[in-house]
Amino acid sequence: MKIFFISSSVAIVYLMRTKYRATLDTENDTFPTIFLYIPSILLSLLLAENYSLFELIWTFSIFLESVAIMPQLFLLTKRGGAEAITSHYVFVLGGYRVFYIFNWVYRYFVESYTPYAAWIAGIIQTILYADFFYMYIKKVWIEKKFELPGVNTILNTK
Repeated sequence: MKIFFISSSVAIVYLMRTKYRATLDTENDTFPTIFLYIPSILLSLLLAENYSLFELIWTFSIFLESVAIMPQLFLLTKRGGAEAITSHYVFVLGGYRVFYIFNWVYRYFVESYTPYAAWIAGIIQTILYADFFYMYIKKVWIEKKFELPGVNTILNTK
């Protein structure tokens, strides 16, 4: 399964860099990713259970995953909204975190497993998604609108 996951990830990156390169929005996609790497590195150094190379890389990946949605949210805000397919995708992408929470609760009570770094990363990711989830539920589920407004639309309606 890991081989499939890694292979499909490499294939996706390859397709993004070659076949679908024209869809890259260089004008709006300007999020400085250094703001993701540096905190992830620092948190992994502070919160790793031990300082083996594998543990440091795993902890770094957990924290990087927790903030990896920030460029997408930044782009959605800068563009002034989201198309239906994009908003559904981001919602499902964040919704899988619910299953992580169920797994943590189960493993905590059954195995006494306490991955504090993963819990902190999960809390960070949940906080980052919270505003998006609120807008998604309000606009798509309650108001039955399938496009999310951008920050300018929200501010101008108040």
